[in-house]
Amino acid sequence: MEGGPQITSKTMASKTYRSGFAALIGRPNVGKSTLLNQLTGEKIAIVSPKPQTTRNRILGVVTRPEGQVAFIDTPGIHQAKGELNRYMVEVALQAAEEVDLVLFVVDVPGGEKLEVGPGNRMILERLQKLGKPTFLVINKIDTLPKALILPLIDLYRNEFPFAEVVPISAREGDGVDRLFQVALQHLPEGERIFDEDMLTDQQERTLVSEYIREQVLRHCRQEIPYSTAVLVEVFDESEREPRPDAPPGPLAGLIRIAASIYVERDSQKAIIIGKQGQMLKTIGTDARKAIQRLLGAHVYLSLRVRVEPRWSDRPEGLKKLGYE
Repeated sequence: MEGGPQITSKTMASKTYRSGFAALIGRPNVGKSTLLNQLTGEKIAIVSPKPQTTRNRILGVVTRPEGQVAFIDTPGIHQAKGELNRYMVEVALQAAEEVDLVLFVVDVPGGEKLEVGPGNRMILERLQKLGKPTFLVINKIDTLPKALILPLIDLYRNEFPFAEVVPISAREGDGVDRLFQVALQHLPEGERIFDEDMLTDQQERTLVSEYIREQVLRHCRQEIPYSTAVLVEVFDESEREPRPDAPPGPLAGLIRIAASIYVERDSQKAIIIGKQGQMLKTIGTDARKAIQRLLGAHVYLSLRVRVEPRWSDRPEGLKKLGYE
């Protein structure tokens, strides 16, 4: 046919749209949540230097002209002791079963010895049984001498037939765009799964409870965070629309939120409340600032601390606090 633009194989390839699901799998504290936030450009998952911060699967959707990837952040896989830990590991492994692509995230080993380690080897054994296309994503390369990156890659390649190896620094953003592009090429051709403007499936109430828990993780001593859960009981948006006479500004309207911080013992409750309520006030102040940025409105935040004995080791306790 003459007279019109020629359609070449290169032209057709450039119009190929791909979409699918990719799970971020790995040990606790390797930077999966930081990576999800870096990929989406928004704070969807809370982060903390304390391990086992993520307790549920968290969806972050990245949509670009060439395709859409729905990334699923998962709890760190570890030797599970107790009902809550078993729940978290099951959440992670189930996510790996349901996706098109697994991104196995590891961080650089501490010290001079390069090794895979028994925890990562256990995860690879589980992934081997799934038979999913799997990337090795080596995080925190900004802390590893470049001369050690290739030997580390060789160590892992001897353990598992990875489809791709992508070194990154989730904190600095190095290699993150390349990870998206390479992941996209391993997903099936197809239309968008989610609307173009969708970023996450997390409800605002869920994000609010996580932002509060993040401040407990940040401010409280080592043994407290693992026994803590947050339940939002009131989320009143009746004044969310700003009044006509309200001065212009980045925050509009008012949202009233009441939440309970659950712990397992009275001694833990006393620590979170602090002397003359100072610790709880600090947690509430920092949480409110973060929640206001999230919601784009002024926030009145009321917090109280409740004791639910051994909630993390009882199925009914997990269910009551939203882990089911």
